[in-house]
Amino acid sequence: MCTMSFLHTFTALDFETAQGKRNSICQIGLVRVEQGVITKKLSLLVKPPDNFYSYYNRLVHGIGPMPTRNAPTFDKIWPLIKPYICNQNVVAHNSSFDISCLKQTLSYYRVTVPEFRSHCTYKIYKQKLNVLCDAHGIKLQHHDALSDATACAELFILYNQKNTAV
Repeated sequence: MCTMSFLHTFTALDFETAQGKRNSICQIGLVRVEQGVITKKLSLLVKPPDNFYSYYNRLVHGIGPMPTRNAPTFDKIWPLIKPYICNQNVVAHNSSFDISCLKQTLSYYRVTVPEFRSHCTYKIYKQKLNVLCDAHGIKLQHHDALSDATACAELFILYNQKNTAV
């Protein structure tokens, strides 16, 4: 059995969805941080159920049915990302949305939700991601899952550095 990771070791996540249903993940951004250093970045397109997209969501992130028509479904991607989530510290900006997407998508595919500890940079900083990135000089291509996850990771690293400084 795994134990929770050290706080400076975590996985930052961001999901983009195809529609209002939170089980409609169409892009995953995952950034692994070990001992305060980014060690892995992963961006994956995911075929959502029925490959259906709402007009609004397409406007937000620019992803539609063509790029994901041959992408794997979430249940096929899960074994690749599970080690970065299971018994880990998982960080997201507005984690209530991203964690809900993860749990609802796992439930949709009848996959057991693993244990993990979630942290939210929105709750920590109380500002929107793009505003924080501007303030801290962090590059952001907003609503690209990998860019959002990277920005979230960098913000959590800054938070940890500030709160562990002697």
